[in-house]
Amino acid sequence: MANRKVVKIVRGMPASDGAGVRLNRIMGQPALPDLDPFLLLDEFRSDRGSDYVAGFPDHPHRGFETVTYMLAGRMRHGDHMGNVGLLRPGSVQWMTAGRGIVHSEMPEQENGLLWGFQLWVNLPAKDKMSAPRYQDIDPEKIPMVTVKDGVGIRVIAGKVGEVEGPVRGVVTEPLYLDIMLPASTEFGVRVPAEHNAFVYVFEGEARVGDKPVARGELAVLNQGDLVNLVAGDEGARLILVAGRPLHEPVAKYGPFVMNTQQEIREAVADYQAGRF
Repeated sequence: MANRKVVKIVRGMPASDGAGVRLNRIMGQPALPDLDPFLLLDEFRSDRGSDYVAGFPDHPHRGFETVTYMLAGRMRHGDHMGNVGLLRPGSVQWMTAGRGIVHSEMPEQENGLLWGFQLWVNLPAKDKMSAPRYQDIDPEKIPMVTVKDGVGIRVIAGKVGEVEGPVRGVVTEPLYLDIMLPASTEFGVRVPAEHNAFVYVFEGEARVGDKPVARGELAVLNQGDLVNLVAGDEGARLILVAGRPLHEPVAKYGPFVMNTQQEIREAVADYQAGRF
């Protein structure tokens, strides 16, 4: 097996989105614009209601998927088709925007810790105008695998050994793991060799492949089929995400991600005309 090494380490930058929600933009910023098929990674984390209470009112998407993973707090989802859902601690929503959706994500709290991630995953050209769909995953449906030395892994998408995550039918064949490493433990994670992959450490620190990665840092990995992780003295918690690259041109404009500028203009026109 080929061990993956770190080719780049990126720190997030402060950003604001929605109606003024403060967040940390890790991917989708100048230091890391994207990592095919991934387009954006935000971490929102605050126990001050003023940082998040205005939420993300109605806004459109077309041409990609949004993945929301909640660690703490509650968010209510709703869209123009009447779908509603509640994201609570430990839950995941994998939303395929496809040809277009207008939705909102609003906190169901005015104080206390709100913490989680949103990842954007690109769709290939053949699927960009597909029908929207949701995979709303309750915390109880995400398997926890405990391996040697007390290492715990929540398997959101992909497989760890024979355990498969509940997110299915995603064209980029993603691996999405939430990994908890006790102090000084070491663990190797198998990943598809052809996938692009990254690790984001959100508690403690860890050695990823050949480099130390601190809290709040994302490590971009080279190709290979094994990622070696070693926790620091206080342990670590991180997400490991991998996906099959699409190798297609990307045209982005706000909440629209297509392959050409003409398709972006069509998306804007369709939204403005109410055709979503």
